[in-house]
Amino acid sequence: MTDHDVAQDPDERRLSTREAADRLGVKPETVYAYVSRGQLTSRREPGGRGSTFDAKEVDALARRGGRREPSGAGSELAVRTGITLIDRDHCYFRGVDTSELAAHHSYEEVAEWLWTGEMRRGIRFTAPHDALAAARRAVDALPAHTGPMDRLQVAVIAAAAADPLRFDLSERAVLDTARSLIPTLVAALPRRTAGRPPGRAGAEGAGAGRVGAGRGGDGRGAYGEGGGEPGGAEPGAAEEPASELGSEDGPLAPRLWSRLTSEPADPPSLRVLDAALVLLIDHDLAASTLAVRVAASARAHPYAIISAGFGALDGALHGAASGLAHRMLLEVLDRGSAAAVVADHLRAGRRVPGLGHPLYSGEDPRARALFALLEDVPRARPALQAARDVITTTARHKEWHANVDLALAVLTIATGMPAEAGETVFAVARTAGWIAHALEEYDEPPLRMRPRGQYSGPRPPQPLP
Repeated sequence: MTDHDVAQDPDERRLSTREAADRLGVKPETVYAYVSRGQLTSRREPGGRGSTFDAKEVDALARRGGRREPSGAGSELAVRTGITLIDRDHCYFRGVDTSELAAHHSYEEVAEWLWTGEMRRGIRFTAPHDALAAARRAVDALPAHTGPMDRLQVAVIAAAAADPLRFDLSERAVLDTARSLIPTLVAALPRRTAGRPPGRAGAEGAGAGRVGAGRGGDGRGAYGEGGGEPGGAEPGAAEEPASELGSEDGPLAPRLWSRLTSEPADPPSLRVLDAALVLLIDHDLAASTLAVRVAASARAHPYAIISAGFGALDGALHGAASGLAHRMLLEVLDRGSAAAVVADHLRAGRRVPGLGHPLYSGEDPRARALFALLEDVPRARPALQAARDVITTTARHKEWHANVDLALAVLTIATGMPAEAGETVFAVARTAGWIAHALEEYDEPPLRMRPRGQYSGPRPPQPLP
């Protein structure tokens, strides 16, 4: 009997290596890699020369996402997921168009629905006292020039240290962690006060003014209060009393607003920010999401998987892309010409920021949704026109379309946010998606995210150095 023959068993159907490989859509050597990692069991039949495999076990591995080859030239790692589908220039969460979700539901509602399948109208996420106190103390100790991504990374580690139950990976525990970690990350960021850059966490002051929020009849955040500039104590003020640390409530978008800008919040701008949070929750297996799934495959706790996501997101080609678009639009507004700015980028051999996306042949649907909402924000008109000028200028020569980074740049410029604010929005929003992916991965066999390296070094034996 050869390795390609079917080994017959009177009690069960056995597959040859070739048949198992065909069912999994991989090469025969990959089947043996699954065996070495404990994902498949093989058996040699009496008198047979090849291994055989249980058909049910092979089919179960295929359903879990086993159809993937070790990475190499032209190959892709494929992981089965029921979270996000990108198809025909549309993005869907569990089959629902993300633009529709952003139009009718708040960030917290969509996150909860993505995790549990239940749409809980008006749900609010609250930061627990111990985690928030630890995160604020850690962030407070950082140098004044520290950027928001560094603050977020420190905050998540501090929150983890304050949670002795973080190693409980049951679904209920992970969900409780998610609902508390996201508001902790937001509340750990210092408020922005007019005329002063963000300072120490203690400078926020107890009882600082917050942007209020009501709820509309459709379940979407109907942000009815103007908010104004948040109050705050002078630098060096005492840390907030313990009773105030977890007191922030209301929708997440107004809470995040005060960490991004000192300008007053208006309902249309808050709607754009909340929609951006929804639209950025997930986007298939981006680099940071893959990092999260690798960590979850090793059974890292939720705080650790978020740290893994932040690490990958911190790259200039991922989360920081909106900052490049922000600076480009400021230059367009300053020079009064998109053509000159675009020409400078092309002359330097740089891609024009905020344009093009490998997953979309046309306009990024997230950008399309945000641009439509920005039309209702009067102060966004100059930046919106600058973005249109960039798109029009490049369209003469390149078939590039706007992506979500360009829309985020319009929002951040219009509302007086710094260039890195888009990355902060991205990081906070994507945390919910990373939790959803972690929940999926925790249900998979552990350590399955283990590609094989293709050694390209000198062949042994080599002389001792």
